[in-house]
Amino acid sequence: MGRSRQTRRWTEPDAGPPPPPADPDCALCGRPIPADAPKSLHHLVPKLKGGKGGPTVLLHHICHKEIHATLSEAELARDYATPEALRAHPRLARFAEWVAKRPPHFLSRVPKGRSRR
Repeated sequence: MGRSRQTRRWTEPDAGPPPPPADPDCALCGRPIPADAPKSLHHLVPKLKGGKGGPTVLLHHICHKEIHATLSEAELARDYATPEALRAHPRLARFAEWVAKRPPHFLSRVPKGRSRR
């Protein structure tokens, strides 16, 4: 009559626990942001300019401070509402190149670069 057919199932060897997730990268400088490093969420369009609930990016705290020391909220909303636009700004590009040589936990004072009106 019929022959019983046995199927062998191949299983992958146990590789152990999955590796921890990689640290996210800063949207301005591109360095990894370790879990214990100071970090900030940056609203690409400032909340006061209609960006509440809008897209945000994760940044090192020092990178976030540099963005707000360089650009007003109106400039951010009008001309710098993407990470690419932020990286293209001359002062922020120089800053990102400079800070990329520093460790992820690096903090420094950020000079006030624009006048408050």
